[in-house]
Amino acid sequence: MGAARIFVARMAGLAVFGPDGERIGKVRDVVATLRLDATPPRVLGLVVELSSRRRIFVPMLRVADVDPAAVTLASGSVSLSGFHQRPNETLVLGQMLDAPVTVRESGEPAAVVDAAIEPTRSRDWMVSRLALRTGPRRLGRRSPVQVLPWSAVQGLTLSDRQGTEGLLAVFDSMRPADVAAALSELPRKRQREVVDSLDDERLADVFEELSENDQRVLFAHLDSERAADVLEAMAPDDAADLLGELDDEEAGRLLALMEPEESEPVRRLMTYETRTAGGLMTPEPIVLRPDATVAEALAHVRNPDVPPALASMVFVCRPPSATPTGRYLGCVHSQRLLREAPFELVAGLVDSELARLEPDASIEEITRYFATYNLVAGPVVDAEDHLLGAVTVDDLLDHLLPEGWRDQPALGHVEPGVGELARNGTGPDGSGRTGAADA
Repeated sequence: MGAARIFVARMAGLAVFGPDGERIGKVRDVVATLRLDATPPRVLGLVVELSSRRRIFVPMLRVADVDPAAVTLASGSVSLSGFHQRPNETLVLGQMLDAPVTVRESGEPAAVVDAAIEPTRSRDWMVSRLALRTGPRRLGRRSPVQVLPWSAVQGLTLSDRQGTEGLLAVFDSMRPADVAAALSELPRKRQREVVDSLDDERLADVFEELSENDQRVLFAHLDSERAADVLEAMAPDDAADLLGELDDEEAGRLLALMEPEESEPVRRLMTYETRTAGGLMTPEPIVLRPDATVAEALAHVRNPDVPPALASMVFVCRPPSATPTGRYLGCVHSQRLLREAPFELVAGLVDSELARLEPDASIEEITRYFATYNLVAGPVVDAEDHLLGAVTVDDLLDHLLPEGWRDQPALGHVEPGVGELARNGTGPDGSGRTGAADA
């Protein structure tokens, strides 16, 4: 790059040249992300106006050099489809400049007059600093301009700039765990607005990933009927954990509002101690009869609604197939299913020697079990050989990690979805935008 730090206002109208020196167009704006916290937003790319007046998106990974006279692109492909701004994006020139903000330390109002972008060691570009004009405007006089780090200014985060509808549009493409992490950063009022707007299935997925404290606060916001509907949509083991945080009277009232077929497995899980195999297990593993074929088993494994850990093995039992099942015969690992002919019966592939977990097995015993057999899921079987459910490694880790671990960012965590949607998409240019063609 020709410069370590570039003020965006100076880029407006710069000529854009391809790697062979041909003129492509000119810079019209810089696209950056919006975040929920004070972390500097990532610069995604440039809005370039072609000679045909069409405006396209050019990711920063395709920008080889920026100097005072021009922008030069590296070899590669970019999308030639028209640029469309996404809910999590902001245009630095068109939307950030002149925006009213507040200086955090002094509380003084200010207006953004320019923004500086600079590269990081990972080759990403960030909006690192803002040029602000502080104080009230006076006739015939201009207030002084000061340049401050992004974190010294408030008023430009996603929750500041977007209403609930905009947040929902961003959250729509995010994983439930990332939505939960983002939701925990919002003010309580905005949290409740988002919760009210999510459908029951999506809200159930998010609740499963929230910290216990956020679960209690936001669950209390729901009326009883909706709370019961959300519990029905949650995995039974997660619903049991959530109800276990409530007093017995409230938990009983909500269980009574749930449909009987949905509440029954939750009631059963609540009879076990929390830190035992019975308390950790899910009562909905993949259960097959002995006469099922490999093709049928793989169809269950491929179901996108089945979590990866549960899809690692199927359990073969005599009828009934719902837990608690008939006599447990054994399990078949998914890798084994992939090696066999589709018409083979799972009865001939059963691993009947794998040790089983008893429902009262402790956390320590479950941990040793997974480590000994290199598993991510294990059967929980009672003394009468009935399969009660399966413990998965993610449920185990949830109880092994210290309390409040969900409130901490994950290793290598990037602001969830917010600002990353355009980076993690399917576009061949790495921008998440399709319709790529050679620039």
